[in-house]
Amino acid sequence: MRVVFAGTPQVAIPSLLALLSSAHDVVAVVTRPDAPAGRGRDRVPAPVKVLAQDHGLPVLTPTHPRDPEFVAQLRALAPDACPVVAYGALLPPVVLDIPRHGWINLHFSVLPAWRGAAPVQRALIAGDDLTGACTFRIDEGLDSGPVFGTLTEAIRPTDTAGMLLERLSEAGAGLLVATLDGLADGSLTPRPQPPDGISLAPKLTVADAQVNWAHPAFAIDRLIRGCTPDPGAWTTFRGTRLGVGPVGLLDVDAPSLPPGRLLADKRSVLVGTATGPVRLGLVHPPGKRAMPAADWARGARLDIGEGLGA
Repeated sequence: MRVVFAGTPQVAIPSLLALLSSAHDVVAVVTRPDAPAGRGRDRVPAPVKVLAQDHGLPVLTPTHPRDPEFVAQLRALAPDACPVVAYGALLPPVVLDIPRHGWINLHFSVLPAWRGAAPVQRALIAGDDLTGACTFRIDEGLDSGPVFGTLTEAIRPTDTAGMLLERLSEAGAGLLVATLDGLADGSLTPRPQPPDGISLAPKLTVADAQVNWAHPAFAIDRLIRGCTPDPGAWTTFRGTRLGVGPVGLLDVDAPSLPPGRLLADKRSVLVGTATGPVRLGLVHPPGKRAMPAADWARGARLDIGEGLGA
């Protein structure tokens, strides 16, 4: 089939590579416009754009998919299907109707669970044991279209959102190609999503990523892993924001500390929670690189009784 691929971040790369190695003809790529990044806020291309240009593919970067110029370009390309992985913009009906097989989205959950922009992050924060990926035809609802195929993936106790997304993006690439294969030979028919089991996964904000040390240790662990690497979990120390990486859960013999209270020795830093302390891993002081918590504590010269958070 003639396909136009739509995607933007790194997690879309495995799918584009799989399509380029498949029997399908990738005739163009749609991605988001170059965006400011880094301290200098210079505009940089999306990972998908860089890969597409490396393979000599035409790249379309509409400001919005409803732009008349983009609609005309897409019609001229006459795609049979448009596979999508984390494109990052809502598609209007005028665009959805162009490919005869529609826009086929690879979504990183088992729908109807975790509809929205942050399914992996929300699954981790909720403490799910199992997640997965599925392909579905995009309609005008929020991830509500009929499903073609599904795979499942166990969530490991130390998974971060970045780790889990990497595994799902690799496995999901094969599912996406298989879905297009089934559409091409007529062997695949989508099934409506069940009405029960719907949950929503809105994008995580910086405010969502603030650690509340008065919560139980298991909830803090899940939040930090779900926010790693983006948007990045954080707390405050001496009135300044301090980034925190995944923590270590301790056994019942750990010392008792009030929520947020710090206890440091030469090799580790503990911080109290509502149910017992956790061991800090990497911390990211403002203006510096991330470092082991023990190194940070030595440089900070902790006072007795100091803590994290309000």
